[in-house]
Amino acid sequence: MTDQDVVDLLTAQHEEIRTLLARLKSGNDGKQDLFTELVRLLAVHESAEEEVVHPVAGRARFGADADIVQPRLEEENAAKRALADLYDLGVDHPEFDARLAEFADAVDEHAAHEEAEEFALLRAQFSSSQLQRMAGSLRAAEAVAPTRPHPHAGESALANLAAGPPLALFDRARDAVRDWRRQHDS
Repeated sequence: MTDQDVVDLLTAQHEEIRTLLARLKSGNDGKQDLFTELVRLLAVHESAEEEVVHPVAGRARFGADADIVQPRLEEENAAKRALADLYDLGVDHPEFDARLAEFADAVDEHAAHEEAEEFALLRAQFSSSQLQRMAGSLRAAEAVAPTRPHPHAGESALANLAAGPPLALFDRARDAVRDWRRQHDS
């Protein structure tokens, strides 16, 4: 949808993330596939936000970086570490479901803060055409974003620009091998 603005795009992604988390928590079949999809979506989403949205929001209003953006970056870094831990743990581990529930609560709280504070700031400070152009920038960042969490790569726009493309290439190669194996093991 080309007329979708960045706030609408990110809010739709938040809903998709919430839906995936709910499906995972309900114990549906295909748990590994759902988790793989969640990991990819969250990694791409957070990387693109850090690269495109947070820097703009931080410059939109004096003090926004300290009181709105920095707490979101800290939450995202904690979420990357938790997601990487869940990934390493695996969906069959006895602690996975309990840790996933804690993670889901933190992700939901983070998304609610972004929607109420950061997205509201963007809507107040930028025109609809500017927000639509930001959606294009966000989609471009997502196209080259890593598909797995890399908590040690940093959460700044600069860190994402420097480390993101090589990590994304590596992640996408790993994804292709994983998908090939799944296809040929079936």
